[in-house]
Amino acid sequence: MTAIETGAAAVPAADVATATVRDATSSARTPRPRRRRPEASRLSRVIPTSALLWLLVVVYAFPVLWFVLSSFKPGSELFSLPLHLLPQEWSFAGYQKAWSRFDFWRYFLNTGLVAVITTALAILVSAATGYALAKFRARWLSAFFLCILATTMLPTEVILPSTFVVIRDLGLYNQLAGVIVPSVITATGIFMFRQYFRTVPDELLDAARIDGAGEFSIFFRIMLPVAKPIVFTLAIFSFQWRWNDYIWPLIVLNDQKNYTLQVALRSIVGADNIDWSVLLSASVISLIPMVVLFLIFQRFIMNADINSGLKD
Repeated sequence: MTAIETGAAAVPAADVATATVRDATSSARTPRPRRRRPEASRLSRVIPTSALLWLLVVVYAFPVLWFVLSSFKPGSELFSLPLHLLPQEWSFAGYQKAWSRFDFWRYFLNTGLVAVITTALAILVSAATGYALAKFRARWLSAFFLCILATTMLPTEVILPSTFVVIRDLGLYNQLAGVIVPSVITATGIFMFRQYFRTVPDELLDAARIDGAGEFSIFFRIMLPVAKPIVFTLAIFSFQWRWNDYIWPLIVLNDQKNYTLQVALRSIVGADNIDWSVLLSASVISLIPMVVLFLIFQRFIMNADINSGLKD
């Protein structure tokens, strides 16, 4: 019998052949696992997700579509049965009455001033406070931040009486400034900027300080540009909050010439007779600035590469 030398021992050739045949037979009998095609696996995940998203689109978009189309219906058709999604008779009378009966330009101007000024000040104050809470080291800052977060647990109605007393004592009652001042500081904005600034590497700030930059220069030339996603996000939210605000302007403003748009819309309703066609048309008009603002700034809400200013 022929032997095959392997290292220090000699293995018979017959045994080697038998082992080889056995391994080949066992490997032939064992079925290989089938791999699922990547296209099928991807479709199995995409189709249910897409179906759910489209269902949510229908649920949320249908009431808005009904609301907009109803503004083009005459008042007699709004409550006639059976209901129709599309107007049987397209009418612009509601829009004409809304513009002719009420001083919409003044209300738009008042609301725009309140929304723009409040948004700009809210971004500046929230960013500065968030920068201090994120990058400065002091024990009382943590307690101060917790106090700010605690205010989010209080309903707005709880602090309205005390806020009204302060505004009245400051002489801001029945003025647009009385609507603006309490809305400048927002716990949501401070929290957003603080959490974002904590992700900015300290090495970036140390490098700026070594180059001779002061804290104001670091804040305006480094931190604010880096936080563009938060700036635009807070700008959209703050503008929307102030544009749609109703309770606080209703409390503070007493003169009709100072009314904001939402308070003016309430005056359209009237006490007894409600002209629904005019109310729906005026409500659609009030939505136009918010839709335009979102379409313009939605592309700016994205993740920023905060490490782009660092060198290896």
